[in-house]
Amino acid sequence: MRIFSGNANRPLAQSIAQALDTRLGEMVCGRFPDGEVKVQIQEDVRGADVYVVQSTHSNDFLMELLTVADALRRASARRITAVVPYFGYARQDRKHEGRVPITAKLVANLMTTAGIERVVTVDLHAMQIQGFFDIPVDHLRAMPVQLDYLQTLDLHDPVVLSPDTGSIKIADGLARRMGAGLAIIDKRRTGDSQTEVANVIGEIGGRDVVIIDDMITTAGSMTNAVTTAVSRGAHRVVPVTTHAVLCGDAFDRLVGADIHELVCTDTIPLKRRFAELPITVLSMAGLLGEAIKRIHHNQSVSALFV
Repeated sequence: MRIFSGNANRPLAQSIAQALDTRLGEMVCGRFPDGEVKVQIQEDVRGADVYVVQSTHSNDFLMELLTVADALRRASARRITAVVPYFGYARQDRKHEGRVPITAKLVANLMTTAGIERVVTVDLHAMQIQGFFDIPVDHLRAMPVQLDYLQTLDLHDPVVLSPDTGSIKIADGLARRMGAGLAIIDKRRTGDSQTEVANVIGEIGGRDVVIIDDMITTAGSMTNAVTTAVSRGAHRVVPVTTHAVLCGDAFDRLVGADIHELVCTDTIPLKRRFAELPITVLSMAGLLGEAIKRIHHNQSVSALFV
């Protein structure tokens, strides 16, 4: 087994390697003077079972993953598995209007063409993306890690709030495991990064509220949900997400929402300015390391799907 990492999230890759009692493989992953990706594998990988840890939250990081995979394939690695904690372009999974691409399928094709033979990822934005691949996809959920943390908070009469109808399934799953109530916000999108609350289904008043979503991008949906929960009489509000994309107006919105604590995972490194905010980062290294170990030993991974 060999573990390699691009530049997207080396701390997470290092933690995964430590969880597996191994080290990261030696590799140069840099840039030519004109900005093109430059990769050289600096150790023998012939016949090896190789895992490349790389989130694809930017075009550069996606290109790094493809280039590393191509280098490993040409170096005669036996199997190349892409461990993609955050799968970029997942929101473009269908033609919601005329003359637009299905970029999630394009990215799946690119990975396969580059020589990737298996994908491990966490909390895809759209579950059907698993079917875009003609190779095995292990879709892990961050919920076990999130649930372990939430159980340490001593929440009072908790209710899990879905910030929109698209997150109902994940919210319902968390509510069932917590033995909590469920509430849903009926959200109306007014632009690419603007939403408004139309209605709330369920009881919130006087209870501790956990707001769960797979990602926070510009924080519009999450801060609207926090404001709605507080206006409905929530005693305590804990926003929880897997992928802290956090771009655009996210910082100002989170500051304006006066959030006491935001819980996310380390699938994407937290941007430096957000360290000023009360954010708790949970590590996915243990879960991803266990998945890698099971795949390497040809053991079942389904027990990790919750």
